[in-house]
Amino acid sequence: MGTPAFNLHAFRAAQRAAPLSDFARELFAGLSLGSRSISPKFFYDVAGSALFDRICELPEYYPTRTEVRILTECADEIAAQIGPNAEIVEFGAGSLTKVRLLLDALEAPKRYVPIDISGEHLEAAAARLRADYPHVIVQPVVADYTMPLVLPSRDKGAGQRVGFFPGSTLGNFSPDEALAFLQLAHRLLRGGGLLLGVDLVKDPALLHAAYNDAQGVTAAFNLNLLRRANAELDTDFDLGGFTHAAFYNSPMRRIEMHLVSRRAQTVTLDGQRFAFEEGETIHTENSHKFTVEGLRTLAVKAGFRPAAVWTDPDHLFSVHWLQAA
Repeated sequence: MGTPAFNLHAFRAAQRAAPLSDFARELFAGLSLGSRSISPKFFYDVAGSALFDRICELPEYYPTRTEVRILTECADEIAAQIGPNAEIVEFGAGSLTKVRLLLDALEAPKRYVPIDISGEHLEAAAARLRADYPHVIVQPVVADYTMPLVLPSRDKGAGQRVGFFPGSTLGNFSPDEALAFLQLAHRLLRGGGLLLGVDLVKDPALLHAAYNDAQGVTAAFNLNLLRRANAELDTDFDLGGFTHAAFYNSPMRRIEMHLVSRRAQTVTLDGQRFAFEEGETIHTENSHKFTVEGLRTLAVKAGFRPAAVWTDPDHLFSVHWLQAA
């Protein structure tokens, strides 16, 4: 029997008929809006995750080093809140670096459950962590942590189930989304608690520098979203046709990150053409900034009981212990 001839037209028709991925579906919806946008969760493919790791090491990017300082200097106090034999659940775990500070400080931590959308990056980081902490059970979960989750069953004899959500990632959500996430976390962690890191309101000049670094790493991170779309979704974004922009929206207390079209152009996704005017943007990320009291009020609305809070001497960043009664 002969091999049938390859029919390119039929192949492309079948591709178009196939269910869209979450990335394709959300990008299609975001490009169809009057004010175009896409969720920042799609930044984190392997290349995007590596670029974010570089951002965290930049001299302008104070959040990571400030939070690490708090977690290091207050480790004993934090460990006292969490208690022995704890199970740590990290939302948006990334490279699993900050959790090492917790594992080093805790008394006999029992299990660590990192949750992240970037499976390849997560599995590699989990393997390194297992090698360094052989006494801790490491069970990665590849998932969107903003959606309903099923966590591994708790072991008998385990201590508190404690959520860990560092990096002020909560600030990427809209106020309604932040409340919804905290409500979801409260349901998952009932009887335990949440250790939450959030960035604080401060001088806009410090914020501007943190998101517009001199080396251009943040710009590369932002533009990588278009590179990923071209690679995974067969879009035809001209990477040279867009530029990175980030600014502080003072009334909204948030940094906004955008990709700005340098010229009039069109982009194709799943057979649909999207026209961009010069200066038109795709809104890729918000990073809301908090006050300590504002965060505590939000936590109460979600069902948590705010307890200890730790900040650095310059009041740039805060780490909160929220009890999930």
